[in-house]
Amino acid sequence: MRQNKVSVGHLLALLTILIWGTTFISTKVLLIHFTPVEILFFRFLIGYVVLFLIYPRLVRVSSFREEMLFMAAGLCGVTLYFLIENIALVYTLASNAGVIVSIAPFFTAVLAHFFLKDEPLTRRFVVGFAAALTGIVLIAFNGSFMLQLNPLGDLLAFVAPAVWAIYSVLMRKIGELRYHTIGATRKVFFYGLIFMLPALFLFEFHFKLWRFADMSNLFNLLFLGVGASALCFVTWNRAVSLLGAVKTSVYIYLVPVITLVASALLLHEPITWITMLGALLTLLGSYISERKTRKRVSGSRLSEIH
Repeated sequence: MRQNKVSVGHLLALLTILIWGTTFISTKVLLIHFTPVEILFFRFLIGYVVLFLIYPRLVRVSSFREEMLFMAAGLCGVTLYFLIENIALVYTLASNAGVIVSIAPFFTAVLAHFFLKDEPLTRRFVVGFAAALTGIVLIAFNGSFMLQLNPLGDLLAFVAPAVWAIYSVLMRKIGELRYHTIGATRKVFFYGLIFMLPALFLFEFHFKLWRFADMSNLFNLLFLGVGASALCFVTWNRAVSLLGAVKTSVYIYLVPVITLVASALLLHEPITWITMLGALLTLLGSYISERKTRKRVSGSRLSEIH
């Protein structure tokens, strides 16, 4: 029974990453008519509405401390992470940001080591991280190795994965409270949207409803709102509760590989031997990190998985 839950957790994490790895295509299309903050607000507003229609019941917490967990998760995982990442892209290259953001699993492992039970930072995880990051660098720069430092943008890109790591740890703690996954995710979205409101006044934001009449805009917003937000945050949060924050975060390594494949299939971008090598190293690093976690879980305490 427990092994079945572990398998389900892996499938949910993989499904999530498969979708998240292709969101750049929809975002790229939407940036023609929408600003980054508009895309962010509309996608999570759509996601919240969808989750409310699926699970309209209120999530009643038993203490203010638990309410604070949801508030912090909404602030970190919805508002801050995406805003920081989008702002970083204004000041630095996408390739720089892509590599820096990919260190999220390492930040997650460090935080989980100190704040969660039975999720230690292991030597094998660090080796896997090094291999995966090397592969991600090869994919991002495609062998050119012309890294251009942009201090402000790179610093913001460095903060983004740290914020996501905090979100992952918070969701593990929320998962242990045994609230309904959809209801809990909707509550996180609610606080994310609330904390996002000040940003609507600080950055360029317009409703301009005519843009939604364009079928391309509508389709891509629905994909981001329903698929990448409502569905994926539910599946990711459930995977975190089943597998733990560290084991689930390892799947983030696969995002550049999926993006590489999607670019080749949908945008007909060429795949070089350098990017192929990068993809293989990334997959190898993911396997090394995951293998250690699986051994530890199967050979020690499984009581954390519920």
